[in-house]
Amino acid sequence: MFDMFLKTINDVWPMIFIFTVIIISVRIAYLICNKQKVIFYKEITMLCFIIYILLLYYIVTVQDNNYGTNNFVPFKEIFRYDFNSKLFIRNVVGNVLLFIPFGIFTSYYLNNKSVVPSIILSFLVSCSIEFAQSIIGRTADVDDVILNTIGGVLGYLIYKLFKNVSLKLPEFLKSNLFLDVLSLIFILVIIYIAFKFGFWRIVS
Repeated sequence: MFDMFLKTINDVWPMIFIFTVIIISVRIAYLICNKQKVIFYKEITMLCFIIYILLLYYIVTVQDNNYGTNNFVPFKEIFRYDFNSKLFIRNVVGNVLLFIPFGIFTSYYLNNKSVVPSIILSFLVSCSIEFAQSIIGRTADVDDVILNTIGGVLGYLIYKLFKNVSLKLPEFLKSNLFLDVLSLIFILVIIYIAFKFGFWRIVS
């Protein structure tokens, strides 16, 4: 699964790079023109969500992982694989992991106190993905909807866990300055990993 992730990043980094430059440029221009205060960690959070959506689009529409036929029987495909098999990890675990960031980001954005919005949003987005896949000649699977929705719920639970933990932290660790520094460190780590694994092949 990690190899698939690395391949995905390596395939789409030009798109991510261009979109990132466009988004950052337009956002900075907007903030300057409207004289709004910049909260760095919030800007980074939204940028990460946009990049996640781009990766999600690539994985569900472009990446070559089309196999089998349409399935509209719940749990039929989930229980077809051996638990230790690569197909189980890729098709079952992978579909759950795919929507965990969605659950985290949407819960953070909505600040929802109930899991219901996460369930509804994950279900609707997953249904739209399966519908689009059926239209473009790929396969639609009701089990993917179930697994994606579970991933969204897990994302919500992770968000709630971190939020509850954050309430017990000292005020300094919850300050904008600390979160901005943490975001900067995160960016530097991502850049380091990008160069280490050769994603930034400007000249090849």
